[in-house]
Amino acid sequence: MSLKFAEKPQASIPLTAIDEPGFKAWFDGLSEPRKSWVKANRFKGGFGQAILLAGEGGEVEEAVAGLGGPKEQERNRFALAATQPRLPKEVFHLTSLPEGFDAETESLGWLLSNYRFERYAKQRAIGAQLVAPPGVDASRVEALAAGEALSRDLINTPASDMGPDALEEAARDLAKSFGANIDVIEGDALLDQNFPMIHAVGRAAARAPRLIDIRWGDAGPRLTLVGKGVCFDTGGLNLKPAASMGLMKKDMGGAATVLGLSQMIMALGVKVQLRVLIPAVENSVSGDAFRPGDILTSRKGLTVEINNTDAEGRLVLADALALASEETPDLIVSMATLTGAARVAVGPDLAPFYASDTDLADAIRKGAKVNADPVWEMPFHAPYEEMIEPGIADLDNAPKGGFGGSITAALFLRRFVDDGLRYAHFDIYGWQPKPAPARPKGGAGQGARAILNALPSVLGI
Repeated sequence: MSLKFAEKPQASIPLTAIDEPGFKAWFDGLSEPRKSWVKANRFKGGFGQAILLAGEGGEVEEAVAGLGGPKEQERNRFALAATQPRLPKEVFHLTSLPEGFDAETESLGWLLSNYRFERYAKQRAIGAQLVAPPGVDASRVEALAAGEALSRDLINTPASDMGPDALEEAARDLAKSFGANIDVIEGDALLDQNFPMIHAVGRAAARAPRLIDIRWGDAGPRLTLVGKGVCFDTGGLNLKPAASMGLMKKDMGGAATVLGLSQMIMALGVKVQLRVLIPAVENSVSGDAFRPGDILTSRKGLTVEINNTDAEGRLVLADALALASEETPDLIVSMATLTGAARVAVGPDLAPFYASDTDLADAIRKGAKVNADPVWEMPFHAPYEEMIEPGIADLDNAPKGGFGGSITAALFLRRFVDDGLRYAHFDIYGWQPKPAPARPKGGAGQGARAILNALPSVLGI
């Protein structure tokens, strides 16, 4: 889907955005007939309100978008986007925004409002279009929107059409679009090339497990993104109940998000040497499935006791993180729909993250604020390390007790990143449970814009 700004035709309609605090001053400047019209429509600049104002000949002369008051603005992202569905399917150009609103972020929300997932059923037509506001880098905003749309499309596609093979195809299409190199290790070749845990998790499935490896850029700092690509998670022999299995098509949300972020990076020509690693598997049940009580040996040589086959994402990520560390990149970022504990802690809207140092965490937090991509820092809490040490093996993939589940998962992953390397891990949800401005119900990228905006300060580019 193409989410782009409209070319500015002569007939584009002016769009004025006002908030509730600015409503009175705007209203006082209207003619008496327009005041009557505004009153009749009960327009007060409220959140999501919109009104059309006619000229003397009855033609639409101007549109006005309401951005609400401080309470609504604090509770919602993309205030301008909330008005888009209430406007006719015409082209508009923004004439003003109240103080404190960022034109780039608001116009990004507008583009994302036109996202539709239409692979299986035609959705409602694309709505009102917007001309890029003055001073906004249209190419940048379009790249952000395109990357997010890619992530949403991949997550929204059910596992019947988005298995490890289809995820590989999507990665190949992306690599081809930007002249990147791609290599894939599949099936038993994973054992031959020392990726035993990726193989163990995926070997029971009809579609073979694989490790996808994309490289782009030949200059600049080295950035490696690692995304969990569990295309469907039954829970393995620790089978999930039906209620928990219903959304497991989104368990490759980490992979989808790093692919969306990669598209942003490549489209914007960010000066990095980018590597993307995606262990793509299905966690299925068969006679060949890995079992509770098994002890696996990882690529790094660490042994892992399997106490729950439904804690498989950290296993496939571990082998990929070990590979990532071997090149000593300047920054490693992993993204995964990893734990329910993270959802309990912060809900579906926030992307919890862990960072190896304060400067990296600060940069991610600041980057999140630029384009409305909220995150929340969680701690690599060292006293919990003993919780992931079972005694019979180096590590436990599912510590008993249930406390600090997101933290212990992050500590597990950190064991596979070499000491001294800068590392951030995101434990995302990857799903919008109910519609919101610019965010329809369904697949959602989280944290990608925060990372993108953090790269200049983190990597010195």
